[in-house]
Amino acid sequence: MALWRGSAYVGFLALAVGCVFLLEPQLPHSALHSLWSALQPGPTYPGPVSPEGRLAAAWDALIVRPAQRWRRVAVGVNACVDVVLSGVKLLQALGLNPGDGKDHSILHSRNDLKEAFTHFMGKGAAAERFFGDKETFHDVAQVASKFPGAQHYVGGNAALIGQKFAANSDLKVLLCGPVGPKLHELLDDNVFVPPESLQEVDEFHLILEYQAGEEWGQLKAPHANRFILSHDLSNGAMNMLEVFVSSLEEFQPDLVVLSGLHMMEGQSKEFQRKRLLEVVTSISDIPVGIPIHLELASMTNRELMSSIMHQQVFHAVTSLGLNEQELLFLSQSAAGPHSSLSSWSGVPDVGMVSDILFWILKEHGKSKSRASDLTRIHFHTLVYHILATVDGQWANQLAAVAAGARVAGIQACATETIDTSRVSLRAPHEFLTSHSEVGSRVIFNPDEPVIEWHREGVSFHFTPVLVCKDPIRTVGLGDAISTEGLLYSEVHPRY
Repeated sequence: MALWRGSAYVGFLALAVGCVFLLEPQLPHSALHSLWSALQPGPTYPGPVSPEGRLAAAWDALIVRPAQRWRRVAVGVNACVDVVLSGVKLLQALGLNPGDGKDHSILHSRNDLKEAFTHFMGKGAAAERFFGDKETFHDVAQVASKFPGAQHYVGGNAALIGQKFAANSDLKVLLCGPVGPKLHELLDDNVFVPPESLQEVDEFHLILEYQAGEEWGQLKAPHANRFILSHDLSNGAMNMLEVFVSSLEEFQPDLVVLSGLHMMEGQSKEFQRKRLLEVVTSISDIPVGIPIHLELASMTNRELMSSIMHQQVFHAVTSLGLNEQELLFLSQSAAGPHSSLSSWSGVPDVGMVSDILFWILKEHGKSKSRASDLTRIHFHTLVYHILATVDGQWANQLAAVAAGARVAGIQACATETIDTSRVSLRAPHEFLTSHSEVGSRVIFNPDEPVIEWHREGVSFHFTPVLVCKDPIRTVGLGDAISTEGLLYSEVHPRY
């Protein structure tokens, strides 16, 4: 019976196509062939029908390498060894019990550590704090380093960015920072470390991770994230800055990446002021035409952030990388747009983020009346990214923002490509592009994953992140995002 039905079906199709041929004899042979193929029964293959699958497929089509690629990248100046472990388990091992959360700009005791960790775990927010008491930090670090399951990784924004760049075998990578024996052992063979950067002892940073929904007493983390602490004097003083800049003449990079300014929070105001002036002087020694990307990180000192902005650091760099906490903190430090917000409520509002990015580029970016090199900002938050660029200065930014977002889902899930079963699309379905002026209302379509808009000489590229449902490791995501965005970016020559 089944065989008869199949034969009848094929006969019916043949009759149908024959009728079409008789009625439309001029129909091209290719059209008839296509019609016949479409009508034939055959195996069906599941396509990327989920929003996540459609988005990932659309990204793959959009992400193309720039015409001009970087060949030599120099990265400095913060580097360390990250000791990664469960924050809750470490605090339990230290005999600390859950209690009230409270932020501390500098940690001085185990109780300060407990309160600050509780504060940020409750928000599901990333944070980094300096531990002022050397002996207490040493005791905590000893327990952490020997804790069952504790893992040792390359740490520090510069080292992580250098390591990520080094995964591209066609790139030569220079890393300057305080590199001890353990870190040197962990670095990719493709990373060159000048002899002046090597030191006898490693700087250790403790990365206390927690998972989404993880509980500690009455506390429940809304998102997976991490809390970082260190007593890091080499990076805190940016000791390798001069070594870094002096290495550039011989290395001849076509891209420079700088990070580590946030490590100065544990220093005196006078030291910070003096060192920032030296940073600007050092950056000024880098030949004109070599783009400089500055990667920001978690900070609590408004005066330091304001100084970074106003003491010509922003004017001296070409590109910035930052997250939602750093962006709002930057605006609060200089009375920028939406600075009255104490913190973001849930997912950062796209229009508000766009307003702050626009303000930074208008107040501190390149213009006809201002001697500034700043033309690009890569903003990333958990569920979406925005690249803001001054028109005419950068190319391939559509691919760059998509590549940065794609790597977030890949690295968090520790997969080779996006695994659509392990990620979720959580970006806002619709949003306004501005709140300071009349912004456009955008409705997101996963088949067109990069949305572009313009405002007074600034272009914005928005794309969601496919958020890993069960992240393997959250450390270094921001650094990986900025690196991937830069890899796919192309800068126009500055003349």
